[in-house]
Parts: sequence; structure tokens; C-alpha cells
Amino acid sequence: MSRILVSIVFFLLLIVTATAQKTIPAAVQSEPAKTFAAEVELAKKAVAAHGGDKLTTMKSLVIRGSVDVTTSAIAQAIPATFVTIFAGEKYRIEINNPFQPIKQTFDGTQTSTTIRGGFTLPPINRIGFPILQQLGKQGFVITSLPEGKKKKGFRMTSPEGIATDFYLDEKTNEVKGYDSSYTIEGRTVTTSVEIDKCRLVEGVLVPEKYAQRFDTEQITVYANFKAKEIVVNSTIEDGVFSATE
Repeated sequence: MSRILVSIVFFLLLIVTATAQKTIPAAVQSEPAKTFAAEVELAKKAVAAHGGDKLTTMKSLVIRGSVDVTTSAIAQAIPATFVTIFAGEKYRIEINNPFQPIKQTFDGTQTSTTIRGGFTLPPINRIGFPILQQLGKQGFVITSLPEGKKKKGFRMTSPEGIATDFYLDEKTNEVKGYDSSYTIEGRTVTTSVEIDKCRLVEGVLVPEKYAQRFDTEQITVYANFKAKEIVVNSTIEDGVFSATE
């Protein structure tokens, strides 16, 4: 039982971020000379659907909410709460759960964390919804989805090689889901997100309710997220991103 609880705590750390290790996807490595004009247009449509210029120029985003977690080992839901704060390259994440509260901050230069053992989460602004804000900036590459994925969408890869595959609604071009596969501590993890509901805040359409699944070689984790508070373009003091705050 103790090993299962440790696994749950570990995945609670990963759920909100859904981040990847700094490995370059094979699709990007094998197609450096190919142009992806159609995919770039899809990416632009997705950004437009989620606020356009209001998304790309957004100065800050604060999300607070709850998440219920179940696993293939324990069916009973484990409640937790989360807070994520973004302001430019800076971020703060807090995960409060019955086992081990976690906080990690990045002040634009240094990452600080309360996670034990020297482990830190990868940058949470490099995958999923937050990366859409970086469309068109140097180092953020748009390519096609891997072969076999027949959905309407595109892949977006950060300068660090972290990739997100986005899937769009056929009519609205809103992001309906995204997924990623990555290696962490020598184990392969795949994650997928299905967005049930978004909320329009200050002209930016932000995921409000969504389900996420993590698969590893040993365990599958399911998480249902619900944002209770979403704040766009509020003033965030620099101290919020310090290790002592």
C-alpha cells in the first residue's frame, strides 16, 4: 500500500503540469526541411479561437481549483486542490493533497521547489494550453501530428524539445484535447487531456473543466480537474515567484 501511495503523490505532482522531459520528438528530428503551412494555419486558428491577440499578449493567468484523482490500483477518489500562476516566463504551482503539499516557483532565472530528493518539475509553461501563447516566437515550432493520428490538429514543440499534440474542434477550432509522451526517471509516460468546458475571461478562452489520463509501465492515473477561479491580467508581484513566498 505504501508504494501505491508514493506513486499517487508522484503523479499528483505531474497532473497539473503534464510536462515533458527535454527530449526532441522523432517527428521533429526526421522532418527538418519540410514546411508545415497548413499546420501553422491551424495553430493560428486555434489561437484565434482562444482569444487571438488577447491570448498572445496576456500578461498573467491565475487558475485555482480542485482535482479528484483515481488510479488503476485505488478506485477511491483522492481530493486535491491546485493553484497555477503565470506571468511571462515566471510561474508558480501549488498542489495541496492529503499526502504532501508541493510548491514550485520560477522567478525567470532560478527554480525553487519543496519537493524532496532534489527532484524538480519541468517548466509548466512549455506544454498544453500555456504554450499556445508562444505561437510565432523564435524556437517554437509547428509541425504535423505524428503519422496515424487522423484528427484535426498540429504539434507544437518548445525550444527545449517539449512537444504537445493539439486536437481541434472541427467547427470552432477550439482545442478539445492534447497529449504527449515522454520519459521521466527512465520510465515512459503518456498523457492525454480531454477538455469538457472552457470559460471566457477578459476575452481569453481558458480550459475550465477537463479530464486527464496518465499511463506508465506500472500504473494508470485518472484526474478530473475543475477550475473554480480564473483571473486574467491581474497584477502579480514578483515576490509571488520567490522561494520564500
